Amino acid sequence: MSRLVVHVDMDAFYASIEVRDQPELADKPVAVIVPGRRGVVMTANYVARGFGVHSALPAHLARRRCPGIILIPQRMEVYRAVSAQIHGIFAQYTDVIEPLALDEAYLDVTQEQRTLDQAEEMARSIQADILAETQLTCSAGVSVNKFLAKLASGMKKPAGLTVISPEEVDALLAALPVEEFFGVGPVIAGKLQAQGTHTGADLRARSLAELQAILGSGKLAPRLYDLARGVDERPVEAHREAKSIGVEQTFERDLTSREALLAELPGITAEVEARLAKRGYVGRTVVLKLRYEDGTRVTRHRTREEPLATADELAQAAAEVLTPELLAGHRVRLLGVSVVNLSPRQGA
Repeated sequence: MSRLVVHVDMDAFYASIEVRDQPELADKPVAVIVPGRRGVVMTANYVARGFGVHSALPAHLARRRCPGIILIPQRMEVYRAVSAQIHGIFAQYTDVIEPLALDEAYLDVTQEQRTLDQAEEMARSIQADILAETQLTCSAGVSVNKFLAKLASGMKKPAGLTVISPEEVDALLAALPVEEFFGVGPVIAGKLQAQGTHTGADLRARSLAELQAILGSGKLAPRLYDLARGVDERPVEAHREAKSIGVEQTFERDLTSREALLAELPGITAEVEARLAKRGYVGRTVVLKLRYEDGTRVTRHRTREEPLATADELAQAAAEVLTPELLAGHRVRLLGVSVVNLSPRQGA
């Protein structure tokens, strides 16, 4: 029997809570930020998004793009409490819930004899229950696997519901731009597009060997080969815990000096800080990752006794292991910072 998956994604979750709690902010551009010297946007409401304000954007750029934007320091204890309400609603419908963040989750609603139409009605009920209990909207996607369900939930935001049936998969994926496939970021999309692969139909026309020649021998080529055909065997993993949270940046031109790499750290660690806050974690170990021009990858780590969470703390720890000896004349194509040894943030 086919799996039935619902993906639920709250609409501009943190910003929507702030507007709910301060009704005078309705119809005004609002962003929730991680405060500090290098404040960064965690999320923005749809009014602010119309000005190009998005998550991980530095607060000073948000002000520049949207004069008059209202920046509100995050209230994680409130967001966690609302998230607990939402996950309590999920638990009324299924025991198989995979949280991706406070505001997003997969639900496996597969049961013997249940149809796609019944899964759709269940998703509508979940949306209605969330609205009634929290006064917040969410978007939902329903399909036969995780990739398709998540793709569906993003199609009619905010407050939308989309069902992708097996009969619709081929045509939908054929027209889908490659950058919208799971696991494809700007760098991978650029590699594919440079080889004339722009859509799902183009992906499907490639053999596995051809994709491996473009993307290497790792897991990505087989995954995209399957996804282009609508195949995603990943199960919904109940109570999944994050093992690491990080950000990588690939440079258009290789960097050759420690000073140039140090200058990139604050932007990267600001985004890591935002992701840690969104997931409700702190960590004790910072991992620095470099990829040289020849494809060689190296990692170094630094562990602290006290938990790390802020961009400044993360950048300082990463800088300590970014030694001149580590460069040793190499050209650096990729710089990444991640946090492991995670634990829930106090009060989570």
